[in-house]
Amino acid sequence: MTSFRIKPYLLLLFSFLLMYCEQAPKTSVDSNLMIVKGRVEGLRKGMLYLQKFQDSLLINVDSTLVEGTPTFEFKTPIETAEVFYLFLDKEDGDSLNDRILFFGEKGQIEISTLLKTFESSAKITGSKNQELLQEYLSFKRKFNDQNLELMKSFYEAQMAQNSQRADSIENQINRLLKRRYLYTINFAATNTDQNIAPYLALTQVYDANLALLDSIAVKMTPEVRASKYGEQFTLYLEERRASEN
Repeated sequence: MTSFRIKPYLLLLFSFLLMYCEQAPKTSVDSNLMIVKGRVEGLRKGMLYLQKFQDSLLINVDSTLVEGTPTFEFKTPIETAEVFYLFLDKEDGDSLNDRILFFGEKGQIEISTLLKTFESSAKITGSKNQELLQEYLSFKRKFNDQNLELMKSFYEAQMAQNSQRADSIENQINRLLKRRYLYTINFAATNTDQNIAPYLALTQVYDANLALLDSIAVKMTPEVRASKYGEQFTLYLEERRASEN
């Protein structure tokens, strides 16, 4: 009977290869994946949609039927951080308060909310851009409240034909609007390493002075400049310059 023996140097080589395979870093196929997980407390049955804007159209990226257990999960490839929507179709014919806006990015995003107050009760974690967006929206709500109060006083002054008071309130409204613009510009310029910077510039202060918008653009990091909103913002500035020259 012939015995087979592995030569010592081959055994050593095999051991090294085995150790390398065990220790070598594995390339994740999910490195560009966004996972959105969450819970809608009180929901027994309904269709949830993951949506985003593409070429000015709101499209469904994915959908899932919630039945029994109020939890959900979406997985979708994503290149750069951008705004998504979680839409709940309760089949009641009323879309009010049924859509949650959030900033999605690579990795895991968690959303928890209540069925009765789907949008306003939403708690979202896992995204740096979302944290910044929530900070900005907190300011914007305060601005809107102040603006509504001033607008109410303005119309009351007009109804009373008190032109002096109406003019004074109108000046306050204009100063408040200017403050909102300057706050937004400064907020975006302070966070130009995040995709929220060009997003706010495009959606909140697009009609601002070009010099102010340029103060955001010149500070954007290469990664943000190459992102979806970064490219859109750069193109928008080019078109603005061309039209104003």
